[in-house]
Amino acid sequence: MTGVFNIPAITWALTAVLLLGTGHHALAAARSRHLTDRVNNSLHALMNALMAAMLWNLAASTTLAQVILLAGAALWFIIQAVARPEFTILCAGSQGRLKCGYHALTMAGAALMVAMMAHLGTPGAGAPAGGAPMAHTHHAMAAATPTTGGGAAPLAGSPALAIALTVLFGAAALLFAILLLRPRAPKTTGHAGARKRSVRAGHALEALGAAAMAAMFATMAT
Repeated sequence: MTGVFNIPAITWALTAVLLLGTGHHALAAARSRHLTDRVNNSLHALMNALMAAMLWNLAASTTLAQVILLAGAALWFIIQAVARPEFTILCAGSQGRLKCGYHALTMAGAALMVAMMAHLGTPGAGAPAGGAPMAHTHHAMAAATPTTGGGAAPLAGSPALAIALTVLFGAAALLFAILLLRPRAPKTTGHAGARKRSVRAGHALEALGAAAMAAMFATMAT
């Protein structure tokens, strides 16, 4: 199986992007005054850290815990997205609800990626020992994915699912890039200016994170 992670520079670049997201959200969590924001940013920091570890096939022994944690995070963001308007500490307004819905999708996508990697790296199926980069696990498992009688492959190893998620997160990366590059409003200062810079930084990180997710799913689709 040929994947982008055969190129060390790309693996390191994706690792850097994910660790950048980890640091940004960890710092935001430390600075947050509201409990909900602190929890949300902490979950994002953890997700980015787990994705970075996955690139190097680290922490494989905690796969089940990772899936449960990320699935729980996805449920938490779904709850925020559908919460009644009077719960103002959760997502507010249509834009906030869309944002929480997308974050639920990223958490679910991360949980699914962990499950897919566990399927590809099942012991005894020819996967390399711990510490090998993500792409090497894919190469070792290319011939080990079971297909019987023309039936569909298991969900966790489905190339079609990986392709769909590649397209989805690729489209998300493009959307956030468009939001980032759209014409700026007249320059402002003070609190309003700081808020605009924060929003633009958020769009940049979302675009990079979505692109990283798309690249990681793409290597599972080939």
